[in-house]
Amino acid sequence: MVKMEIKTELLYLLRVLLAAGLGFVVGIERKMRYKEAGMRTHAIVAAGAALLTLISKYGFTDSGTGDGARVAAQIVTGIGFLGAGVIMYRRDSLRGITTAAGIWTTAGVGMAAGAGLYILAAGTTVLVVFIQYVLHLRIKFFKTKVFYLYRIKFKSADGENDKIKSFFGVRQFSRINYFSGENEISATAEISTNRTFSDDEIKNLVSENPFITSIERIYQLDAGD
Repeated sequence: MVKMEIKTELLYLLRVLLAAGLGFVVGIERKMRYKEAGMRTHAIVAAGAALLTLISKYGFTDSGTGDGARVAAQIVTGIGFLGAGVIMYRRDSLRGITTAAGIWTTAGVGMAAGAGLYILAAGTTVLVVFIQYVLHLRIKFFKTKVFYLYRIKFKSADGENDKIKSFFGVRQFSRINYFSGENEISATAEISTNRTFSDDEIKNLVSENPFITSIERIYQLDAGD
């Protein structure tokens, strides 16, 4: 009887190890892209999800009150909080969504392995890695449009607004504020465009147009993660 229990628990441990291995595979791709959560995080998440699934499924059988669905629901909720911690919102740029989704799905892989659904766990791992890898290939169809946000400070007297728009190839400013001085009106405008301006081009715009006080490239917004 004791030997049977030991054999059974060793089988459960193998499920946890399998889950950790599959999570590790998903984490390799994230690590290669220098993302916030890498191999260790994904492996631990998958192993933990498998462990909790096993406990919920087999750990309370003697009491007759075990409900695997309850623990499974709590795993999903808990991993959701963990994933939310990976998402960063900085200077109007949202990052880490794909990594958070990967952590959440990795937890599902761990739950599947813990429940003994090996083909489902392995197949989902391959699918996640495939999606994360293929959609990062330099294929035009998969490429996400990149937008640059520029902040321009300039003197607004007569026609300068239109000149700024023409320089950056836009029809309107994303945002503009006017300031009244002693003898002139100055403005700070923001432009969102997919055109790329090099440092030299920005420098030339400032030097060749005296009414432009400064041009600041704030950040690069890329929806790809």
